[in-house]
Formats: sequence, C-alpha cells, structure tokens
Amino acid sequence: MKRSATGEQALDMNRIDFERAGSGRKAGYKFTIEFRRGRVGNLISSSPLASNLATVLLSDAVLKDLFQKNDYDISLNTKFQLHIKNLSTEQAALQEAESSSETGSGDAS
Repeated sequence: MKRSATGEQALDMNRIDFERAGSGRKAGYKFTIEFRRGRVGNLISSSPLASNLATVLLSDAVLKDLFQKNDYDISLNTKFQLHIKNLSTEQAALQEAESSSETGSGDAS
C-alpha cells in the first residue's frame, strides 16, 4: 500500500490458487473496491472475494489509518492482477501540474 504513494502498484496473483479455492470461473473474480475516507465507498456485496478482502484490510490498524488519510482503488482483473491506486497522490499530482501550467503560461507580448 505504501508503495502506491509513488504510483499505481500491480501485483500478479496465482491463478491456480483462485481456481482451487472457488469455481474456477475467471469472470467471478473481477472487482473494484473504492476506499473513501476510511470506508468502502462502493457496493461490493455481489463479490464475496471483494467483501472478504475489504474486511481483512480494514481490520488492520495500519491500513485503516492509510485509508483514512488517503483514497484508494483496489481492483482485481480477469488476468489475476491486483492493482492498488492511491487516488490522493494522483489528485495532488494533477493539482501540481495544473498550478505549474497556470504559472508557466505568462504573457508573451
């Protein structure tokens, strides 16, 4: 999680572990969890895997503190890649870029 402060983090998960644990249907494992202000901000009840992951993450004191300080999107795609995106870092970078372009566009006349 902390590494996502410098950019999106991607972790390759073991497909076989998922297939052994469940039905083996890839499509059932695709989800996105939106953590906003320390809570889950979207409906994930249709995905038991997403619900369980959110519960485990929020039960960790360090992660809960990170979620309260920053907004995150955590998603799993059908290629079994877990993506962690710190939205607060992205928003800060966008604001900085906008500030730079506004101050850098002086009068050329």
